[in-house]
Amino acid sequence: MSFLWVAFTLLGAAGQTARNTMQRELTPKLGALGATLVRFLFGFPFALVFLAAVMLATGGSLPKINTDFALWTALGALTQIAATALMLKTMEQRSFVVTVAYLKTEPVLVALMGLAFLHDPLSLPMGLAIITAMIGVALISVKPQALTGGLKPALLGLSSAALFAASAIGYRGAILSLHQASFVVAATFSLAAGLTLQTVLLLAWLLLFRRRTLSAILGLWKPSLTAGFTGAAASQFWFLAFALATAASVRTLALVEVLFAQGVTRFIFKQNTTRREALGIWLLLAGAALIVWVGPKG
Repeated sequence: MSFLWVAFTLLGAAGQTARNTMQRELTPKLGALGATLVRFLFGFPFALVFLAAVMLATGGSLPKINTDFALWTALGALTQIAATALMLKTMEQRSFVVTVAYLKTEPVLVALMGLAFLHDPLSLPMGLAIITAMIGVALISVKPQALTGGLKPALLGLSSAALFAASAIGYRGAILSLHQASFVVAATFSLAAGLTLQTVLLLAWLLLFRRRTLSAILGLWKPSLTAGFTGAAASQFWFLAFALATAASVRTLALVEVLFAQGVTRFIFKQNTTRREALGIWLLLAGAALIVWVGPKG
């Protein structure tokens, strides 16, 4: 059990890379908002299926919702919507792998927020692991050609990272607030609750202000359904990992997503990775490997 969170995190990172790729392909047709809605609207039914399967397997009853759970879930759900939209906006202006690199500044913020709001431990070796990973991020994202493109892509990417950090803390807080004996039930129920809130809010907004976008999404239901399933599966693994380990441990190990993104960039988007970026990626992986051994478990 002590390293089960590692497997969940790696599966979540792989699924998230696939989902991000699908969303990027949908963005030119649907816009950033439309592509953002896809992961929630089409992921929602799969989250309910996951929850039904878990409850049938365990034979238990649904957890009781308390005030803390509602507040943590609202924080996680709302910040995740905003973070995803900013991420897609960043992808419109920078390469896929560089966008992911901006987002990977998230572990530092997650560690600080986790310490402040959830009292998750933050040891010196863990801090070293995060710093090592952040040096890798700097080597990937801070370069002359990035500066010539202006600060907007960097600000969008870093703002997205901050919101994703808040979302991770919100969802881990929601899972812990249920006080469930089964981490699988707590994680799966939290995912279903978060996606329900996100879907209701986004659907209401689109029906009121952007009906054309909603029609376009429904017209592309086949690729959207695939992206929704991939996103829901990735989120399921993230939530399982959050139930077993601190958010900082999970999100730092998740830096392996950069390696997956490099493969996507090279083989799908035909974008090359420089030696500087490659060195940065290896440092990110070194930090991720270190967090596996020293990161505190929740």
